[in-house]
Amino acid sequence: MDLNGKVALVTGAAQGIGRCFAEALLKHGAKVALVDLNGSTGEACKEALDGEFGAACSLFITCDVGSEEQLKRAFKKTTDHFGRLDVVCNNAGVNNENDWEKTINVNLTSVIRGTYIALEYMSKETGGKGGVIVNVASLAERRDTVPTFQLVVCSEPTEVPL
Repeated sequence: MDLNGKVALVTGAAQGIGRCFAEALLKHGAKVALVDLNGSTGEACKEALDGEFGAACSLFITCDVGSEEQLKRAFKKTTDHFGRLDVVCNNAGVNNENDWEKTINVNLTSVIRGTYIALEYMSKETGGKGGVIVNVASLAERRDTVPTFQLVVCSEPTEVPL
């Protein structure tokens, strides 16, 4: 897929793998909506990327992906700002065994919700131009020696290819 001129939305984009996705997309000519809950880290990420790629190439949106309303608003802001949407990367994730409901909401529910919202915007059946959806999962289920990963494993099995 030629990414030049395409628009991507990446959740969990302020740091880690999400930031790497955003940088790779920008390097290949895409414009990127950086979606993250952490406002200060997200703004710092955007500022750093602006220095390398220009301010017009990215947009930072503070968003709790566990909130349906906020996630829908992030998609709308992206298309309002850039005029289209071609790539969605559902990358945000948490590991918090003390708040298992939040972990399930972010790691599983928001991925499913993000996929359906992406389809509303990109599906040719609903007037979109097509696109790509990337759902990121943890490899924690492969680490049977670390007990703290048990909740992550339970919340992400639907994302791991068979």
